[in-house]
Amino acid sequence: MRDLKVGIIGANGYSGVELIRILQQHPKVEISFLASHSTSGKMISEQYPHLQGIIEQKLEETNVDHAMNEADFFFFATPSGVAKELIPRFIENEIPCIDLSGDHRLKDSSLYEEWYKNSSSPSKILQKFTYGLSELYKREIAQSTFIANPGCYPTATLLGLAPLLVKNSIHTNSIIIDGKSGVTGAGRKATLGTHYCEVNENVKAYKIGTHQHIPEMEQCMQNLAAESCNITFSTHLIPMSRGIMCTIYADLSKNESTQTLLELYNHYYQNHYFVRIRSENAWPSTKEVYGSNYCDIGLKVDERTNRLIIVSVIDNVMKGASGQAIQNMNIMNGWEEQTGLQMTPVYP
Repeated sequence: MRDLKVGIIGANGYSGVELIRILQQHPKVEISFLASHSTSGKMISEQYPHLQGIIEQKLEETNVDHAMNEADFFFFATPSGVAKELIPRFIENEIPCIDLSGDHRLKDSSLYEEWYKNSSSPSKILQKFTYGLSELYKREIAQSTFIANPGCYPTATLLGLAPLLVKNSIHTNSIIIDGKSGVTGAGRKATLGTHYCEVNENVKAYKIGTHQHIPEMEQCMQNLAAESCNITFSTHLIPMSRGIMCTIYADLSKNESTQTLLELYNHYYQNHYFVRIRSENAWPSTKEVYGSNYCDIGLKVDERTNRLIIVSVIDNVMKGASGQAIQNMNIMNGWEEQTGLQMTPVYP
């Protein structure tokens, strides 16, 4: 018998269907409720025919009272601005929730309103959420009922920088992040910017200096380094379905060798199953984590400039969203972190 009945709000999007893919074979849970405002009344297999014969379940409207009777644990795979309207009722009833949107990541409500161009969840609600970067806040997640799942770019970036920030090994105002993402990061809804003819054989920069993940990364970096951080962050859309690569540059606070910093990273992540550190002069690629919950990291000191170069890759739909959400669910329930997530990356 499975332990936990789970519901997914926003089950018809890419993060929602990825949650279904993982949870369907998770040994400790049962998917008992699927909701989608835009496609309610339809079968999930109508939206995603690859699920035919695997999960034949109807998508429902998000009636909160009904939902709470159907499941014991909820994932919100909704666009930003939706979860904050629904979650307060779940909080009142102490029903555990993981929000995959950006609605509860920022502790300062004014930052949310500035960067997301929307009204914020009340401060008393924001304070109830734990930032769910699994490797960095495992203890806090284990004691929490409400988790704000990190964004995809912040996951790759923060895992790439965390050992340095904790050890004060870099100048925090020198950080530059060059991010590249596959098209699933924009969601399933059709837009001109993600039209095949716009994306194919093309690389586009977007949201330069204005991306909503900037304050999220700076908030976490400040927490780790115990000092303010101002980053330069550029993002690019590349013609592939899944994957994120963040190439990160930072000035070292003292002379360090590549080998010394690799030892630092290997020690920092030695008990973290999903973070893999490459050996010197070996660089990760997005294909090597495709369909998995791994984050692969390579690094090199440019001795000429005393600057560190870090390459961090994840699957944006897995470690950048649904995989990490399930990793957090496992931690919250006292299960092994890897439960249901031990997929070998799909290659080629």
